[in-house]
Amino acid sequence: MQFSHEDEHYNLSLNKFESMLKTNNVLFFDSEEFENIIHHYLDLGKISLAKKALKLGLEQHPSSTNLQLFQVEMYVMSDDFDKANKLLDKLYELEPNNEEIYIQKANVLSKQDEHLKAIEALKIALTLNDDPYDSIDIYSLIGMEYLFIDDYNNARKYFTKCVELDPEDYSALYNVIYCYDFADKSDEAILFLNTYLDKNPYSEVAWHQLGKQYFNQKAYKKALAAFDFAIFSDDTFIGAYLEKGKVLEKQHNYKEAIENYKYTLLLDEPSSFALLRIGYCYQKMGNDELALYHFNKTVHEDPLLDKGWIAITKFYIKQNNYQKALYYINKAVNIDSENVLYWKLYAQINHRLKSYEEAEHGYKRTLELGNYEIETWMARADILILLGEYEAAVFNLDQASEFYPENAEIQYRLAGLHFTLGNNTEAEYHMVNGLKFNADYHFIIDELFPKLSSKKILKQLQSKNKKG
Repeated sequence: MQFSHEDEHYNLSLNKFESMLKTNNVLFFDSEEFENIIHHYLDLGKISLAKKALKLGLEQHPSSTNLQLFQVEMYVMSDDFDKANKLLDKLYELEPNNEEIYIQKANVLSKQDEHLKAIEALKIALTLNDDPYDSIDIYSLIGMEYLFIDDYNNARKYFTKCVELDPEDYSALYNVIYCYDFADKSDEAILFLNTYLDKNPYSEVAWHQLGKQYFNQKAYKKALAAFDFAIFSDDTFIGAYLEKGKVLEKQHNYKEAIENYKYTLLLDEPSSFALLRIGYCYQKMGNDELALYHFNKTVHEDPLLDKGWIAITKFYIKQNNYQKALYYINKAVNIDSENVLYWKLYAQINHRLKSYEEAEHGYKRTLELGNYEIETWMARADILILLGEYEAAVFNLDQASEFYPENAEIQYRLAGLHFTLGNNTEAEYHMVNGLKFNADYHFIIDELFPKLSSKKILKQLQSKNKKG
């Protein structure tokens, strides 16, 4: 690699500064050298070194506006907005037409959630810039501010300006599509991308994004063509091969889908997503051996990918091999004990194996982690009833009724539980509710509480309901 004179000068400055830090000898640098050194450390995330360079820079060049703007940036990093604003006011008095002052002012306002005021400051900065190409960064900052306030229409307009000025600004291009997606304007996104591609026909990124739009619209032939163009534009574009594989899966062309997924493994390090999809393709083709092989490779490559563990577990459930399924879901739970999907499967498998205490624990953890599906509440309640934990079952169902206040199945269970516990008033209340919400479900009492089926009060309430 050859360095230009600027690169050599930059490296010399950096080496000279780091050498100075080791020897404690104070050396002189011009202000531009300090700016480059500070930029370097900020880009690397070495904030303490950036601060040292800034401190020394201001000591040697106290009137440098650019170095003082770095000081503003440091104040903002420390949430010291008062000092930042005071310094900006001072700089404004000296250089009222310096666009960087307004950009930093916008940065301060944005950090304080004053996004509309930040936009005003950035728009002033735009008026102070004569070169449209140099305005790209400001347009992008304005777009981000609009995103912060969920104004996707205006955000899109400013990101579009970035793309118009620099067609290879793919970050802005992604943001334009993001805005269309969030506003659920897929047709407009497709129109935008096609217009863009008319001028930039070899943009693999735009073809890739167009393919994803067609995929979401289930226009699979058009999606496939778009991904083929992306690959034609760049035959090492992994994302296009992955998306093409997904389309081919939808078209039930599993063999060709596997070829595309496998090609990505040759281009880069093994991808857990590609391995998982290959496994699913083999499973759909009926090749269980290769499916399981790729599911295992998936979790080996990425043990934190829950879809991999779930695929293996469901593979064994499908084969009615619940012991093997339990073995793998236990491994998954040990890796991530906060994953609600793992606990749900753990509960269901133990339920099938009639390991009721373990199943109840699994359902409880599922609920604790935020899965409030009616089936989860019911399954846990029924196991608690089976285990004779009636009061715990009541507490569980009382919580469930807060989410499903007019569910007859909950009411009948509560009626049966309260009758069993001798709380006849509460039992009658829930029985009446159950009959009101759905009279056909009263058989739940007979199934879960067979000893109560002969209770006169139950028959009286059912008879009263029929007459009513």
